Amino acid sequence: MPPVASSEVAAAVANAHRHEWAFVLAATVRVAGDIDTAEEAVQDAYASALATWGSRGIPANPAAWLTVTARRRAVDIRRRAATAQRALPKLLDLQESDHEPAHDAQEIPDDRLRLIFTCCHPALALDAQVALTLRLVCGLSTADVARAFVVQEATMAARITRAKKKIASAHIPYRVPGAVELRERVDGVLTVIFLVYTTGHTAPSGANLMRRDLAERGHELARMLRVLLPGNRDVAGLLALVLLTDARSDARVDEGHDLVLMQDQDRTKWDRPAIEEGVELVGEALQLRPPGRFAIMAAIAAVHDESQQWSDTDWQEILGLYELLLEKWPSPIVKLNWAIALGFAVGYVEGLAELDALGAEPQLARYPYLAAARADFLAHLGRLDEARLAFEEALILTDNHTERTFLRRRLSGLQA
Repeated sequence: MPPVASSEVAAAVANAHRHEWAFVLAATVRVAGDIDTAEEAVQDAYASALATWGSRGIPANPAAWLTVTARRRAVDIRRRAATAQRALPKLLDLQESDHEPAHDAQEIPDDRLRLIFTCCHPALALDAQVALTLRLVCGLSTADVARAFVVQEATMAARITRAKKKIASAHIPYRVPGAVELRERVDGVLTVIFLVYTTGHTAPSGANLMRRDLAERGHELARMLRVLLPGNRDVAGLLALVLLTDARSDARVDEGHDLVLMQDQDRTKWDRPAIEEGVELVGEALQLRPPGRFAIMAAIAAVHDESQQWSDTDWQEILGLYELLLEKWPSPIVKLNWAIALGFAVGYVEGLAELDALGAEPQLARYPYLAAARADFLAHLGRLDEARLAFEEALILTDNHTERTFLRRRLSGLQA
């Protein structure tokens, strides 16, 4: 077999890392018995792929090759550290052979489900759940996870290490919850995936409006969960929400990378196939009675996406959906979005009164979108001095460079 170019090998390994990491790691944990050993074995398998595929050729099924290699490496690690390993709690009763053939990812989806539910176990803090999901399910490096949440790499490494130790010391089982527990646990998993997506959709800080890598990871996780739990309407709701939100991404900034509000976006740039798929999923998700919060949020996104232009937006329907969402998920941020919808549906005076009342909410004390919404309504009402102060407050609270540039432009327009 002729040698394969190193660039081709690197591309194949990168593609396998992106698309097969979760499957390979999840299958390896079943042999390794603990996450650390499995992670080390999988990393070694990918390193081995880089070193050997050039001379041996890229396998027809990279996932199977990586899984077999990782499992054999995991067994080697266990054998060399048998005494120490016996003292550690096991996630599974291990009876598998290192020569067990690898399976296709679609044959045994529970392996990835086990991994996701372990990472998102309610015994772990939410930030730890997100960090573990990015590290283990998505395969991001600790440095990348740290950058995503604007913390030092050492801080994130410690957070991930503590979470892994908690899994071991608390004997958190490596399994999919039973039917009774599944509904409650799924909501926690969806929360983590949605947080990954929203962190990418509008980056908390940095030069760009989006962290495309994180948004794509959130999208992939939602899609993966849909494959693994095809009959779950809450999962359908989350995927619908991600699709309908992501469909507008290409229109959110102009050629100069400046922020474009939805009312000014070129809707021909919206991804119509994604909108069609999302709307179909909304219909499925809303069949659940009562509908879940992600289904309701997706329905709101669908109203926006199906409007041919900003003036066609049915704000009364959006307002009603936010009221339904408040019943399902009462939170200050949902109340903020309801108040904005009220301003567009009923009037800026009424919306502003609700926004002003939210100023007493501790959770929104440093939330820039409250100040920005107040500034916008005040400007519409001609209260320009108050609008300038509100835009200045929003600027102080905003760390994303694209959003800061937009706020400065609005502020300059008022001053002019």
